[in-house]
Amino acid sequence: MTNPTAAMLVIGDEILSGRTRDANMHHLAGELTRVGIDLKEARVVSDHAPAIVAAARALSAAYDHVFTSGGIGPTHDDITADCIAEAMGDTIDVRADARAVLQAHYDAQGIELNEARLRMARIPSRATLIDNPVSAAPGFTLGNVHVMAGVPRIFTAMVASVLPTLTGGAPLLSESLRVDRGEGDIAKPLADMVAAHPDLSFGSYPFQKDGGFGVNVVIRGTDAARLAQVREDLAARLAEI
Repeated sequence: MTNPTAAMLVIGDEILSGRTRDANMHHLAGELTRVGIDLKEARVVSDHAPAIVAAARALSAAYDHVFTSGGIGPTHDDITADCIAEAMGDTIDVRADARAVLQAHYDAQGIELNEARLRMARIPSRATLIDNPVSAAPGFTLGNVHVMAGVPRIFTAMVASVLPTLTGGAPLLSESLRVDRGEGDIAKPLADMVAAHPDLSFGSYPFQKDGGFGVNVVIRGTDAARLAQVREDLAARLAEI
């Protein structure tokens, strides 16, 4: 049985301009690997409604899950919720459940739930809320799209809220082999090993240290014993060259 698949959609001009470094994809990739959901693609789009809608539709059709980050705050450029509603064919407005969450949060702090903050209660009609224990403003799941904040601390909390609701597969494991030879030296035996094990993933990551060249070969799969055996077989084969 194959693992469920996923994609990530990162939304925001600040990412594309280089003003903000994205940390959310790294976190999401690790968490999905842990629960056996295979992250297959990541896209970054600007705060441009047609681009968000098109990307959300394409990714939703191609993968079992789509995780978005960014664009669900109180300002004019926070348009993700509206775009996902459009992409998934739903209506959107201030919802009573989301408003109640925000009202309780701001009342406890003695802060007014003004019109700008109320924008964060705009949720598609068919969506379910994603809990946000950090700043209260909820994310949501609509179909197979999980919409979350861009602030890393809040994104991390929302991922922790939504992952227990999803069905995963076998966690992805890895074995690493350091080879003190250049990639050109090991390319042929490595290619033979890849061909012999098409269900495993092989990565080749070159490095340079103390004037010499080497490669870290990483083998990924879901069977720990098999990964260890393939690593040993590869090491033996490379020792012969």
